[in-house]
Amino acid sequence: MASQIPQITILGSLNTDLVAYVPHHPLPGETLTATSFLTSPGGKGSNQAVACAKLSRPRSLSSTPSAHVSMVGAVGSDSNGDLLLSNLTNYGIDSTLVSKLPGKKTGIAMIVVEAETGQNRIIISGEANHEVDESYVTKGGWLEKTDMLIMQLEIPMGTVLKAVEEAKGKGVDVLLNPAPAKKMPEGVYKGLKHLVVNETEAAILGGVEERELDTIQGLERVGKGFVERGVENFIATLGGRGVYYLTRDGRSGLVEAEKGVKVVDTTGAGDTFVGRYALDAAAAKKEGNKEFDIEGAVRRANKAAAVTVQREGAAASIPWRDEVE
Repeated sequence: MASQIPQITILGSLNTDLVAYVPHHPLPGETLTATSFLTSPGGKGSNQAVACAKLSRPRSLSSTPSAHVSMVGAVGSDSNGDLLLSNLTNYGIDSTLVSKLPGKKTGIAMIVVEAETGQNRIIISGEANHEVDESYVTKGGWLEKTDMLIMQLEIPMGTVLKAVEEAKGKGVDVLLNPAPAKKMPEGVYKGLKHLVVNETEAAILGGVEERELDTIQGLERVGKGFVERGVENFIATLGGRGVYYLTRDGRSGLVEAEKGVKVVDTTGAGDTFVGRYALDAAAAKKEGNKEFDIEGAVRRANKAAAVTVQREGAAASIPWRDEVE
């Protein structure tokens, strides 16, 4: 019997985050002393899986989630890989299809967070994530059981393109969060259900200067460009300005940022947004493709991300559902 709740699968990266909090971002040649340091599970793929899982249920893992969440990817044969796998399990995520690769290192993200603004600078060493080749798309037949596939660009581009093609052929909705931004073949956008980008990604992929996104008119032009290329739902997260959305059927709007938010650390905020948005989108798909309330989904995702930026870290900073309802 088919499950009554949607299956969300994340194909993507798993990293260990090494986070230093500093008074300001270092200038060239400058040495700073961090005010604090932490090591935590991360990677955009893993963070988005955790966001889906945590925001699908109240804090108690004995409660019924609103979605099944699975992760597909790779870690190394080291203690960092063990930490990431246990982190997924702790949040109720199916990690059966996360490979532990002998002789490989787990991905690492070096993150520097400016204390005053919460803004980050990130350097990634992909390691085992580079081994997530096209075979991961077909092994285990997981795609046939998926209602929504979420991906980013921290694994090889060929794997992402293969997964998009296979998912479209099987009628699986794809949410693509193209980060870090890289130019992609035009065919990726045709029939793409959800494209979620920040300002930098929108500018790079849209072929415009970032300042063109400073106005509603500019956001609309860029959004329409993606819709004309085949995207059904375009979403641009704009930090303190809020979130802009545009749909193929002409719905659009700017959802303002949450008020009174003290930003501590922006790490994981975009991943939280993706996770909360995906839960609403996957539920709409499961309910027979009724008209998707994109504005409501964006508002709820925006609210969840606002909680994340007020806390340190990535996965640990993502709220549970009862924290945002």
